[in-house]
Amino acid sequence: MNSLVLMFIGFAAFIAGFFIYSKFIAEKILRLDPNFKTPSHEFEDGVDYVPTNKFVLWGHHFTSVAGAAPIVGPAIAVIWGWAPAFLWVILGTVFFAGVHDMSAIWASVRNKGYSIGTISGQILSKRARSLMMVVIFLLLLMVNAVFAVVIAGMMIKTPSAVVPVWGALVVAFFIGQAIYKFKLNLPLVSLVGVIALYFLIYIGPSMPVSLPDNVLGLDANAAWIVILFIYAAVASMLPVWMLLQPRDYINGLQLFVGLIALYVSFVIVSPDIVAPAFNSNLPAGTPSMFPLLFVTIACGAISGFHGLVSTGTTAKQIKSEPDARFVGYFGAIGEGLLALAAILAVTAGFASLSEWEAVYSAFGKGGIGAFIDGGGKIMSMGIGLSPELSATMLTVMAALFAGTTMDTGVRLQRYIFQEWGEVYNLNILKNGNVATLFAVGSCLLLAFGAGGADGKGGMIIWPLFGTTNQLMAGLTLLIITVMVMRQKSAIRYTLIPLVFLLFVTIAGLLLQLVSFYNKGNWLLIFLDCIILIATIMVCLESFAILKKEFVKQ
Repeated sequence: MNSLVLMFIGFAAFIAGFFIYSKFIAEKILRLDPNFKTPSHEFEDGVDYVPTNKFVLWGHHFTSVAGAAPIVGPAIAVIWGWAPAFLWVILGTVFFAGVHDMSAIWASVRNKGYSIGTISGQILSKRARSLMMVVIFLLLLMVNAVFAVVIAGMMIKTPSAVVPVWGALVVAFFIGQAIYKFKLNLPLVSLVGVIALYFLIYIGPSMPVSLPDNVLGLDANAAWIVILFIYAAVASMLPVWMLLQPRDYINGLQLFVGLIALYVSFVIVSPDIVAPAFNSNLPAGTPSMFPLLFVTIACGAISGFHGLVSTGTTAKQIKSEPDARFVGYFGAIGEGLLALAAILAVTAGFASLSEWEAVYSAFGKGGIGAFIDGGGKIMSMGIGLSPELSATMLTVMAALFAGTTMDTGVRLQRYIFQEWGEVYNLNILKNGNVATLFAVGSCLLLAFGAGGADGKGGMIIWPLFGTTNQLMAGLTLLIITVMVMRQKSAIRYTLIPLVFLLFVTIAGLLLQLVSFYNKGNWLLIFLDCIILIATIMVCLESFAILKKEFVKQ
């Protein structure tokens, strides 16, 4: 199979999804209203609630939800063969992720920009809200603690990426000033910003940066983790227009340019896929494809973290309700394009099947390293970049995705602590600075308290991320389905995805429970049970409400 066949099938599906399916959902099911006063106007404060151009907001949303997961998940899941991964990414993006993300923004906009956890208290019950908040907190804790480890690893493995990654912050600051302070022309500012970012990538290999082996008693990996959390704490307290939003916007443009370069390289090289469509020669210890395929590929198909971003930061910046379609659905399309590129890079970026099998020698192998190596080879052959520059470019893409997700994740965790302060009348948590300290402190406690001096404690609970993340998506769709039913729209477009997600993820949690028990991992058994019980209780309440609404109608 030639990689171009899959590439063009994917493009066609995404184009049809955005121009046909998303238009139908927006107009006939959600009924997005241009006259509805959005929270960004109603509560405008210049910090969190900021009416934002939909193109700028798309950049923030897209890069925040993407992270490294649309690369890592598909790059691992192809061990079962390229066909299952390809089908799940395409169908998941069009019928699951796009609808989920757009609808989550709509749900939050209709509820004063509240997070999905708080919305659950208004739509379902106070008990459901408390249970949802626990699941949300654990999910954000995993994302923030683990992404810090991932970014630190990239900084160490590819020193040439350090200057471009951190230099992007300086570029973003000036972009924010140019757009909001000086009201300069957006296309011109965007062009200058992208050129500046790619200039940093160009000079990166000539200016590698490596931390010393010992930094105040910490090794290089731990030092990077601490630096990342200090930055994330500061960024989460700044007004969104000053750093977070322009950084995400300009990163989104830069990353799309990088994706275009990668896809152009595929067109030029036209490599054949060497991996099998369905792998009948699985390495020993590889788990069953069902249900783990749908858990391993989350971002790039559908992800609960998207709902947290959609209802956490994005909904507070929506200028007009119909913008939710472009920001939410097209944001999911962007992530689907990244996941598709990852699949092609790790299945067609190798010289032979034997070379591919050597990399995919066990479940969990491959991942971001296979994407950088395979994609780097394709780009080097396609557009003539040196292997080092290609690797730097792809590493910067992955690191910027992960960094923007971590930025947003810490801000979302700050929101959670502040909402707890509001809900339980804890005045100390209502303060943004204090809430930020609690957010970062909980992540560092996990990173170093559970992980020791290397700061990798987040990896201990990471095995639960996939199932927890997908359960969050299912629970978000549950709440959206109740809202859709109450406005007397057809619910099958959200009900079918949520039933499928809840089925596969609860099955995944039960399988994990057995695996954790066999390994004697009591911490993960405990957390698995908490998540499973919370999910079942929220589901029971949701379906009871759906039944009542059905009887009313």
